[in-house]
This record gives sequence, C-alpha cells and structure tokens, in this order.
Amino acid sequence: MDGSFAEGDPAALCGKRQQFGSRFLSDPARVFHHNAWDNVEWSEEQAAEAERKVQENSTQRVCQEKQVDYEINANKYWNDFYKIHENGFFKDRHWLFTEFPELAPSQNHLKNLLSENKRSEVYEYYRSGEDGSDLIMEEQHSCSSVSLGDKTQPPLMEESVTQKLRHLEICTNEFPGSSATYRILEVGCGVGNTVFPILQTNNDPSLFVYCCDFSSTAVELVKTNSAYDPSRCFAFVHDLCDEDKSYPMPENSLDVIILIFVLSAIIPDKMQNAINRLSRLLKPGGIMLLRDYGRYDMAQLRFKKGQCLSENFYVRGDGTRVYFFTQDELDTLFTTAGLEKVQNLVDRRLQVNRGKQLTMYRVWIQCKYRKPLVSSTS
Repeated sequence: MDGSFAEGDPAALCGKRQQFGSRFLSDPARVFHHNAWDNVEWSEEQAAEAERKVQENSTQRVCQEKQVDYEINANKYWNDFYKIHENGFFKDRHWLFTEFPELAPSQNHLKNLLSENKRSEVYEYYRSGEDGSDLIMEEQHSCSSVSLGDKTQPPLMEESVTQKLRHLEICTNEFPGSSATYRILEVGCGVGNTVFPILQTNNDPSLFVYCCDFSSTAVELVKTNSAYDPSRCFAFVHDLCDEDKSYPMPENSLDVIILIFVLSAIIPDKMQNAINRLSRLLKPGGIMLLRDYGRYDMAQLRFKKGQCLSENFYVRGDGTRVYFFTQDELDTLFTTAGLEKVQNLVDRRLQVNRGKQLTMYRVWIQCKYRKPLVSSTS
C-alpha cells in the first residue's frame, strides 16, 4: 500500500497545515512530542493482533430483526444523534483545503474551468444527439474539412453547437446554482463543518455549494446557521440510497462531489448504486473526493461482540452504523461507476493524547477519482 501523498509539495505550504505524509516518527522516544504522526508502520505482531480482534468481535452478529430496524429507521437514529449533539460535536474541517485543494479553487482556476467545462458540456450534448439529429462521426469529419478560406460559409457543426449552447442555457436556469461556474456537492454534510469553511475560504461569486444529509435535523441546523447564505448554498434532505428520489441538480453539472465519513454509514449492498448515481452528476473532468474509515482502524478494534452486522460492518451504541474499507473495495466502487483513479492512499495515523500519555492508531483512506473527459476524437 502506498502511504505517500502523491500530490503537492508540503514544504511550499507556508503557514498551513501540511499534507498527509510529512511528519514521521523516527525516534519512538519522541512519540509524545506531537499530537499525531503520519505513515506509521505496523509491526507484524500489531497487524496480527488487529486481525484477531476483528475476528473476535465479528463472531456474534446482531439478530436479523434488529438489523432490519437499523436499516428502516436509520434516519431516526441520525436525527437523534444530531438532536443530542447539535452543532457542538464536530470541529470545522479546515484541513480539507490542504488535502483537497479542489475545494478552494483560485479565481483563475474557476475561469479556466468555465471554458473547459462549457466545451465538454456542449460536446457531450452534441455527441449524444438528444435533439434527434443523431449526427455521426462522418458528418463531423465532413464539417471539419470545410475550406478555411470560405468565410461566408461557417461549418454546419458550429451552427449546431451554437443552437445547443442556447438550449443548455435554457436548461441550466431550472435548478439552484445554475448561474455558477464551479459547483460543489457535499453528501452527508452534518451540521456544515465542511460547507461553511468552503464558503468562508472562497468568496468568488462563481462558486455554488450544495449540501445534503440523511438527517432533517442536521439540515435544519445548517439552514439556521448564521453563515448560511441561500444565494451561495443550497441545503436539502436526501437519502443517498433512495434511487427514486432525484437530486436538485441535473446530470453532468457538478465539478466536485465530496464524501467525508459518509459512505461507511450505509449498508454495503447499496454503496455501488449510490456511487453510480453520484458519478452521473459530475461533469466530464469532475472529481469525487472521499475520506473514510479504513480496515483495522482503532474504532473497529474497539467494538464488542454483538455489535457486528456483517463482515466489517457494525452498529454503534446510538444505532448509527459504520463500515471499514480497504483500498481495493473503494477502487472497485469508483471504477465500476466509470471513474478514473487520481489518488487512493491509506492514512495510517498515530494520534497521541499527551496529557494522558495514550497512543491511538487510526486508519483512514483518502481517494480522488475523476470522471473521464469526453474526447473529441473518440
């Protein structure tokens, strides 16, 4: 498993949190000198002990009747969670901009994306033949061979693209954030600990952020937050697993989709369809970002017998559920949905409680998968 961060130069991030993979524990005697260490290697004994604990806490499964209850009433358990903790449970995730710079694009980056995404949208629409023309590649070749010297006869394809551009502009007026040129969707937004830092970091009017959560209580907390601006953000209740419920934006309209510790909360059998639907929302060239629990994370090892629902899938004491992934499992989910790998790494973090002199071994997985650009030569 590749534990190094493949993108960016941590040394260049002056004054900012460094990217994962920049702080290493070379001297065990210094373990309590910092709050966390990156890329901590596990010994064979430690790995074997983790596997033993998982086998042990998986031997006794939750009864089928209770499993049905946790699935049917999942929204109730998450609503109860947010009613208890409200907006005081999580801290704002400012580290996201270091690990995922796509969430805070510069103005120049936004302008470049405007032209690139518009071209890809037009080409995809043109290529699909949605207006009934069903133009074929031979016609495209004949159009491109029109003499450049004949200025009075513009290519037929150019006229068709212009018409379809107008049609696209009409279509884009029908959903929230349609005037934006860079659109981000966070799935499983909770009380806004990712959304609000994004909005505060980037004031560009071209940016629009969507956020949804399974819990109506969480979404209401987002909407009543003083930082919520309906002109720049749209929060809505959505069940990631409900295939009959549509998203408020059209397909091929999003630049970024972010899932932070949310995919692990749904039943494994429904994960693939959920990712498939999200993939269709991305523009060609758009990217899906994920950070979630990895296999043998400390949280998995702490579960007791009787909390296991299925292999590597557990229920917490409050009725919420969690799955622990491998890199290969996530790669299969994303590539099956037609996305291409940009990054898939394991973050083996040693967290330290210096006050209590405790060490905690965390295992998270961080992924970036991109929707392929439509090639004009395909």
